[in-house]
Amino acid sequence: MSEDLPATTVHETKATKEAKEARTARDAAGPRLAEEAEESRAAGTPKASKAPRTAGSARTAEKSRAAETAEGAKGAGAGEQAVAPVAPLDWSNPLRDPQDRRLPRIAGPSGLVIFGVTGDLSRRKLMPAVYDLANRGLLPPGFSLVGFARRDWENQDFAEVVHDAVKEHARTPFREEVWQQLAEGMRFIPGAFDDDDAFEQLRKSVEELDASRGTSGNYAFYLSVPPKFFPKVVQQLKKHGLTDAPDGSWRRAVIEKPFGHDLGSARELNALVHEVFDPEQVFRIDHYLGKETVQNILALRFANQMYEPIWNRSYVDHVQITMAEDIGIGGRAGYYDGIGAARDVIQNHLLQLLALTAMEEPASFDAASLLTEKLKVLRAVRLPDELGEHTVRGQYAGGWQGGAQVPGYLEEEGIDPASATDTYAAIKLGIDNRRWAGVPFYLRTGKRLGRRVTEIAVVFQRAPHSPFDSTATEELGENAIVIRVQPDEGMTVRFGSKVPGTSMEIRDVSMDFAYGESFTESSPEAYERLILDVLLGDANLFPRHQEVEESWRILDPIEEYWATHERPAQYASGSWGPREADEMLARDGRSWRRP
Repeated sequence: MSEDLPATTVHETKATKEAKEARTARDAAGPRLAEEAEESRAAGTPKASKAPRTAGSARTAEKSRAAETAEGAKGAGAGEQAVAPVAPLDWSNPLRDPQDRRLPRIAGPSGLVIFGVTGDLSRRKLMPAVYDLANRGLLPPGFSLVGFARRDWENQDFAEVVHDAVKEHARTPFREEVWQQLAEGMRFIPGAFDDDDAFEQLRKSVEELDASRGTSGNYAFYLSVPPKFFPKVVQQLKKHGLTDAPDGSWRRAVIEKPFGHDLGSARELNALVHEVFDPEQVFRIDHYLGKETVQNILALRFANQMYEPIWNRSYVDHVQITMAEDIGIGGRAGYYDGIGAARDVIQNHLLQLLALTAMEEPASFDAASLLTEKLKVLRAVRLPDELGEHTVRGQYAGGWQGGAQVPGYLEEEGIDPASATDTYAAIKLGIDNRRWAGVPFYLRTGKRLGRRVTEIAVVFQRAPHSPFDSTATEELGENAIVIRVQPDEGMTVRFGSKVPGTSMEIRDVSMDFAYGESFTESSPEAYERLILDVLLGDANLFPRHQEVEESWRILDPIEEYWATHERPAQYASGSWGPREADEMLARDGRSWRRP
């Protein structure tokens, strides 16, 4: 047994607990039954008890036999401290009504193994999310967290790193008792991805945690590593038997974006991963789908009657989907250069938002039904004929932002001065189906823009006839429904209203819904929801491999066109993108919203 195994390991197994209960029951039965049991053992034959055999005494006898079995097993291995894995249990609660929404969904016995645990994503998002789930009572008491990375750490070093990350980045208040319970199940495995000894140590740690923490053989493997390491990690997991779950248990793989850099590489990666894990065992993380406001798109559309009649080409003029950041690439030059804004954001985040905005109502709210409808949309997406006129890429130049002077992209540390990587991308797409034919969808993303914001704006056509003269409506814009994904989660409805006064003047006004004002509970972080869904096996919010491949089918021709044409346009840091992006919409008689 491992030297790090807690002292309570052997004494806290299920059989030993039952043995304690059995001894308690025998003591409570009184001296008479004890004497009869002693006489029976001396005679070598069982002696029937004078007391009638009740259901309670039968259960006591069962527990006694379990205790004897446990004691025998313990004695048989004198000098050895082997611990048998705890058999998987049925953790469904027969007293709980599945329709009772007062109780949250709680993960059953399980553990999480994070590869690349020393990275920025793990420190800022994953480990704090695990703590927040535990703090909210959504993880089992014996939950286990295993870190794997190339650091010469001991278990206590890893626990200290997690502690510091939680204190700095957790959403919920720090509670010592929650932390102590979580820390007891933490282990760290030092090693490289091609280190067989490290993966063998990982396998032993998983077995030890199975016995000491009662994880029932249920583990999710989170690949928080660059995509080039995905094949090696999953192959090592298979080689060392870590993908083979005991009967009644599960093993799952969680994969971070980007999943490939084009359609060909995505298909190759899918094939390699699916050689080890079945498709339903693979959870591809798109953290935007874990945001409350993104999920609210479905609630907004399909739980209300007022939107459906106008959510189509007869009333919608166009749709704008924006993800803007006010920061540069920071220290991510090695990752970002050569990938760019379109591959980093449009291929996954924005095309997923487009699919949720445009999809038809699913038959039910389950993973298969959602996948069916999203695929219909993605397969109906059509590129414009003239990519040069309806797509734009750009790079931020130096300038002033947030009261400070910032460098341009080509001046950032680690960036090749001749780099053609895009930090801004805007594209126009169409959807060839009955609902959306002729309605353009404009997608844009960029770094060093005016402010950090992500929103979906459904802009409606103007009224076909106005009885008011032009001076009365000169400040009236287009009606719009704006879904704010971040940072101010909520929704705005923009429409025209008369300005108070003696004259008829109509101006845009807004009706606003904000999560922070309408609900007492704050929105959880996206990774909280997604990690919990992985442990529960709920795939509703995870793109499947078909969606990933369809998204690359859409983006690949654009990337190929950009690779053979002019360099990215320049735009000043703190602005809303290059002049060419404004001209792109102006050709259609439209303009970008100012979020």
